[in-house]
Amino acid sequence: MKKYTTRTELDTIALPVSGCPEDAVLYFDIETTGFAPAKTLLYLIGCVYKKQDGYYITQWFLDHPRDEKDLLTDFFDFLKGYRTLVHYNGSGFDIPYIIKKCSLLGIPCDFSGIHSIDIYKSILPLKKLFKTENLKQKSMERFMGIEREDCYSGGELINIYNTYLKAKDERLLSLLLRHNHDDVTGMTGMTSLLNYSCIKSGNYKLISVELKSALSASGAPHKEAVISLELAYSLPVRVSYGNDHYYFTAFGNSARICVQAHTDELKYFYPNYKDYYYLPREDRSIHKSVAFYVDKNYRTRAKAANCYSRKTGVFLPQYEEVVSPYFKIDYYDKITYFEFTDDFRSNTGLILNYANHIFHVLLA
Repeated sequence: MKKYTTRTELDTIALPVSGCPEDAVLYFDIETTGFAPAKTLLYLIGCVYKKQDGYYITQWFLDHPRDEKDLLTDFFDFLKGYRTLVHYNGSGFDIPYIIKKCSLLGIPCDFSGIHSIDIYKSILPLKKLFKTENLKQKSMERFMGIEREDCYSGGELINIYNTYLKAKDERLLSLLLRHNHDDVTGMTGMTSLLNYSCIKSGNYKLISVELKSALSASGAPHKEAVISLELAYSLPVRVSYGNDHYYFTAFGNSARICVQAHTDELKYFYPNYKDYYYLPREDRSIHKSVAFYVDKNYRTRAKAANCYSRKTGVFLPQYEEVVSPYFKIDYYDKITYFEFTDDFRSNTGLILNYANHIFHVLLA
C-alpha cells in the first residue's frame, strides 16, 4: 500500500452541515476494478479535509492486491477523526462496497457515529432542474462550471490499473491518482448543489404576490400571478422550469413563480347534486327548495356533471385541492381552479402552500 498526502489549491468549501466544524467534514471517493467486492479490488481511496493551514488530500493506493486489509484498516483509523462523510452516490456504491469488502477480509468496518451526506441522492429528486444529460458527477461538474484535468472514465482506469500492476509505470500511477484527485476535489465544489433542495423542501419565505398583465409566447395578452420568494440557501447557478400553467426561475437567494391565470367563466359543481334540478335552457342548476317556481317542462333532475353555477373572475390552477372552494372548466377535468381574491393575497401560509404545491408538480 502507498499513501500520499498533499495540499490542495482549494480556497474554501461551502459546508453542507449547519453547526458541523469544517475540520470535522471529510469528502471521500473510492476506485475499484468492478462492482462485485468478492471478485474485484478496491485499489484507491481519496479524501479531502481541512486543516489549520488549508485543505489536504490523502490517497491510499493499492500497490499490491495483498495489501487491501492494510489500506482499509488505515482508512478507518483516519476516519475516526471525522463526524461527517460527504460523497457522490457513496450510499449507493462506495459505502456498501467497503462494508462487503471488509466482511470478506474479516476486518472491522465501522461507519457508526458518522453523519453521511450523499450529494447524488440529495439532488436526484431535483433532476429536472438541472437539464443535464444525466446526474453523473462529470455532468454535474460541467453544470457547476468545474473543470478537471482527468479525461478518463472509471471503466477505462481498470485496464490502466491492471497494466500498472504488471509494469509499475509511474506515469500510469499518476493517471490513476489524478482521476481520484479530480473526483474528490470536484465533489467539494459541488457541495452547494445541496442548496437546491430548499426549493422542494419549502425552505423559503414569501416576499410578494402580484397579479400582472403579460404576453404569451404567441403575443396574446393574459394575466399571471407572480409569487416572489426568498430562498434559505443561495443557488450558485440559475435554474428554470415550467409547464403550461407554471414557470419559475431561481438564482442566488431569489425564486420567482409565474402562474398563468384563467380569466374566462368557470363552473362551481355542487357536491350534493341530488338536491338540485338542472335548467337546460339556462344551463344552470337550482336547489329543489326553489324549483317549484320553474315549470316541470323546463327542468330535469340534476346530475353530477351538470349541477353547477357559473362565475367570472381571475382564477389560478391547482393539481390538488390546495385552496377551496375550487372551480372547473368541465366536470371531468383533473385540474381545478381557485379564485385569486384579496383573502388569498393576504394569506401568507396559504400562498406558501400553493408555491410548495407548484414546485412538487413541476419536479415530480
